[in-house]
Amino acid sequence: MFENKRYLTKGIDSTVPILTQIKIWQAIDEMEVSKKDHLQVFHLRKINTKLGIRQKIIHRQEPKYQRTFLIDVDKAVETKIFVIDDGANSTMLLADEY
Repeated sequence: MFENKRYLTKGIDSTVPILTQIKIWQAIDEMEVSKKDHLQVFHLRKINTKLGIRQKIIHRQEPKYQRTFLIDVDKAVETKIFVIDDGANSTMLLADEY
């Protein structure tokens, strides 16, 4: 899973900074599970700190996988993202584009 061509929608391209997109792909690549589900879910939240803005990313898949991490960013977004592997391609899209 997720070892095929990767695509993103116009919504992702216009909303989610490239560094955050890269981190999402890396999170999928680095998963330590016996089997990756075809649907990966990411909840993005903006965290304001004394040192600046951070992007909180909560990565989930069924069954029972969750990983949370923070990255330093210039622009944080609040949204839900799906990454879907259909066998031929992997596509990153905003939840409301589904």
